[in-house]
Amino acid sequence: MPNMIKVEDLPSMVGQQLEPSDWLEITQERVNQFADATNDHQFIHVKPLKAKLTPFGGTIAHGFLSLSLITCLMTQNAAVPENLKMTINYGSDKVRYIAPVRVGKRIRANQKILEVTEKKPGQWLVKTGISIEIEGEDKPALIAEILMMHFV
Repeated sequence: MPNMIKVEDLPSMVGQQLEPSDWLEITQERVNQFADATNDHQFIHVKPLKAKLTPFGGTIAHGFLSLSLITCLMTQNAAVPENLKMTINYGSDKVRYIAPVRVGKRIRANQKILEVTEKKPGQWLVKTGISIEIEGEDKPALIAEILMMHFV
């Protein structure tokens, strides 16, 4: 559930680690649907028997699939200004893929507010550091700095 805060309190959130998201299982069906949506049918994503012969030991999620799930994962516990009109994805300053997400694994987002800037009156740019954790693994799937623009 998002944390509703007063817009003037956004700057005080810088440096704050937020609660992690819920776990989300990466299924073969989700990977296949992403492959269809993006026309990326590389065998390591969609051919379990062939992928089993690779160092991954089975199919893995597309890196861009893991990245695209950040929005749904981070919004679960995001700091959201009261009287919010809308939020838009403003891009990212950094994305690094660290470890593959094997099909059947669960992921969740850990997030820390890095910067808050009022770009114009009522327009707040929030940079959040995200680490997508893979359950039971030492390395994260990816790390990213995500930019979101809140309009209040």
